[in-house]
Amino acid sequence: MKILLYSLLEPEKPYIKEWSDKTGVEVTCVDEMLTKDTVDMAKGYDGIVFQQTQDLEPVVYEKLHEYGIKQLTARMVGFDMIDLALAKKYGLTVTNVPAYSPRAIAEMGLTQALRLVRKLGYFDQRMDNLDFTWPGLESTEIYNLTVGIIGAGHIGGATAQLYSALGAKVIATDPIHRVELSPYLEYTDLDTVLKTADIVTLHTPLNESTANLIDKEAFKKMKDTAYLINVARGGIVNTDDLIAALQNHEIAGAALDTLASEGQFFEKKVTPEELPEDYKILRAMPNVLISPHNAFFTNTAVRNMVGMALDDAVAIINGKRPQFEVYG
Repeated sequence: MKILLYSLLEPEKPYIKEWSDKTGVEVTCVDEMLTKDTVDMAKGYDGIVFQQTQDLEPVVYEKLHEYGIKQLTARMVGFDMIDLALAKKYGLTVTNVPAYSPRAIAEMGLTQALRLVRKLGYFDQRMDNLDFTWPGLESTEIYNLTVGIIGAGHIGGATAQLYSALGAKVIATDPIHRVELSPYLEYTDLDTVLKTADIVTLHTPLNESTANLIDKEAFKKMKDTAYLINVARGGIVNTDDLIAALQNHEIAGAALDTLASEGQFFEKKVTPEELPEDYKILRAMPNVLISPHNAFFTNTAVRNMVGMALDDAVAIINGKRPQFEVYG
């Protein structure tokens, strides 16, 4: 059995070798993403595993089917780059890794929130100008704040536990109420989260119901002292509306591990000219933190995402049911 792994990350190499040695399955790794220009690499392989935020072009599904491949395995939580209808049409079972390390992403969101609350971006700006004063930048402490979680699944639940441990009041909105989270949060509706929370943190998938969920109307409901944390998917937030809300002081700041426009420049080194205008505007703001969609990037997460994805690919190739099948 042979599997082709796209978009190899250097830290994945030892875990791929460890898995391959253990299972006896040959894994070939390439740096390229899965695109219409690279799908031909999959010819002759039994299965593929990939990781990327860029959408798969229609020809990719057709070619994989032509090559006898029966699955599309994303070694990540998000699968919005996959057209589930096309995957079904070409007989491709879609899997993801829904919980390779919820704590990794939850901790990143908390880290960025603490940085915003303590106004460290403003302090950095002053210190860059050799201004070591602090008047006007008084902050508060987490235990005085209400944290609102939109999407209380694996990552949102881990986020609730972290903030709760620090003494914050945590509220959440999610269609599924998990009784095991009752010690850490109170469930409520979206409007209450937006109007009440000092920190609004996003942990929901990107789909038709959540695209542009946080738009100008949502920002008008939020406190002008509130912070937005997005470690989920860029498309959940309307970037133009976010910029306007920040410029009009409708919210106090934002931490963004993902942007709707990230497909143009994330996951690679680019020139200044290649950067989209929305990124340039946001990056210049001292109350905005941007990271390159790396919240997941811990050793625990990397090991789990590699092993769990490869296990599911093998299961499908062998005609068995995978553990993490995505249903459209």
